[in-house]
Amino acid sequence: MQVKHAFHFRLIHGLLLLAVAGTLAAQNPAVTISVDASANRHPISPNIYGVAYGDATTLPQLNVPLNRLGGNNTSRYNWQLNADNRAADWYFESIGYSSAVAGEVGDTFIANTKASGAQSMMTIPMIGWVAKLGPSRAKLASFSQAKYGAQTGNDWQWFADAGNGILASTGKAITGNDPNDADVPADSTFQQAWVQHIVGRWGAANAGGLRYYILDNEHSIWHSTHADVHPTGATMDEIKAKMLDYAAKIKTVDPTALVVGPEEWGWSGYLLSGYDQQYGSLHGWSVMPDRNNHGGMDYLPWLLSQLKQSTVAGGLHPLDVFTVHYYPQGGEFGTDTSTATQLLRNRSTRSLWDPNYVDQSWIGTQVELIPRLRNWVNTYYFPGTPIGITEYNWGAEGHINGATTQADILGIFGREGLDLATRWTTPDPSTPTFKAIQMYRNYDGAKSAFGDTSVTATVPNPDNVSAFAAVRASDGALTIMVVNKYLTGSTPASLSLSQFTAGPAAHVWQLTASNAIQQLADVPVSNAAITAQLPQQSITLFVIPAGNACNLNGDGAVNVVDVQLAINQALGTAPCTTADLQHNAQCNVIDVQRVVNAALGGNCVTGP
Repeated sequence: MQVKHAFHFRLIHGLLLLAVAGTLAAQNPAVTISVDASANRHPISPNIYGVAYGDATTLPQLNVPLNRLGGNNTSRYNWQLNADNRAADWYFESIGYSSAVAGEVGDTFIANTKASGAQSMMTIPMIGWVAKLGPSRAKLASFSQAKYGAQTGNDWQWFADAGNGILASTGKAITGNDPNDADVPADSTFQQAWVQHIVGRWGAANAGGLRYYILDNEHSIWHSTHADVHPTGATMDEIKAKMLDYAAKIKTVDPTALVVGPEEWGWSGYLLSGYDQQYGSLHGWSVMPDRNNHGGMDYLPWLLSQLKQSTVAGGLHPLDVFTVHYYPQGGEFGTDTSTATQLLRNRSTRSLWDPNYVDQSWIGTQVELIPRLRNWVNTYYFPGTPIGITEYNWGAEGHINGATTQADILGIFGREGLDLATRWTTPDPSTPTFKAIQMYRNYDGAKSAFGDTSVTATVPNPDNVSAFAAVRASDGALTIMVVNKYLTGSTPASLSLSQFTAGPAAHVWQLTASNAIQQLADVPVSNAAITAQLPQQSITLFVIPAGNACNLNGDGAVNVVDVQLAINQALGTAPCTTADLQHNAQCNVIDVQRVVNAALGGNCVTGP
């Protein structure tokens, strides 16, 4: 029996050693995160945390300030019938909403958004056609199988006559169809009446009404998405004319409104008009007639340069916010969570900012999206015009890899100075991606948020661990979001703080694959540093309260010793190693006075 027990002991001991060795082997290299609270300071726009189609439940939970109503179906919304056409997304069907009240969808969206404390963004159609309905609000089909013949796909469950526009007999797209089958013409005057309805119901933008009007959706692929009513790709001149026309109609009704566009779909849509994308796809991309007719310029820079030359509604700029859409093109946008795709997600957010990152999809060059957009408006339009990304999604919404990517993206948006963003769409509340947004906007359930002034946070390799830092105006706290992208193993981290007088401990919240935001035990701040162990694929928020800059010797109390230290430094008899309280890069009598005031019970004002 004793021999058997000894064997069991040795066996268990050996297994424990193997387990410990495995744990040690799984630990990733230590990472140092350097935060400088005085470097690269700039405001973080709260509008970067927006979503699309948030509702009365999700908007308050996320505490986001912006909610977009957009997408392909909004290009053909008929506000008078309260109906739209789903285009290529759903068999080109015109479908009425449950209510027949004019403008109900928009009004309900605005009402729910306002009740949640957010701003709405509404899409105004420009394509020239809107949905119509049959008797008793019946559905209509743009590509009726009874009229045009059997097709390779149809809405067999709900509306079998509605086809996909591809003939079964030839495998080719139907051409020459009658757009009046399921739609009616609608010009800018028709849409101006909707703007008048919105302003009449909700007031002007400067009086609490709708602030953002979006000029349609992804114009350069109308010939594909809306092939039933716009089979030829839109030219550069067509979109320029439409944007000037519709912007004028909007601003005539509400001069305080902000017009948003052009909402292009992605990389090809930034550089080529719809006409050239269609022509190029059919002719081997060797000739771009529309570009050639416009001096060889890329599409969006040309469009901005043309809009700059015109004013609307008595001298107003036609475009107030320059926006595009962006989806990664290497397979990240989807549910794939293979190791290769997860690692690609970790890297490909670099396309948002990194001038040296060559996108690994068919794009095959540096995208550098946010700096590119900023350079375009500064060069071709009016410098300082706000820029936005009003559709983006990196996929894996229900997986922790999607959550870490979402956290990385929001940090990049703030650090890079993006003005506005709305994710496509609102994540399901059960997903870690939903909670990743909460980590920035409502991490404690009391609507506490990431800081609003971005400061520098430096990491060795953002493909493995990224970090973002900000100072919060409401309480002076330093907030640091650390995203551990490693798929396996924990990561030892050291956060080095400079130019910030920290309190004695940091509060910590964390999201992991357990899919719950948890508040962890406070961690001490010692010698302006924090140490932590980051779990694999995790998002960790450190909230570091501001300490008292007048407590120069760090004993927790402002007293005569601190006064003496300040005097010595001001006189030059001791090195100026502590905080310069007035931030003028020298220790002098004003700093001494502030410490004296604090020692006597006054406030230690550390600002300028």
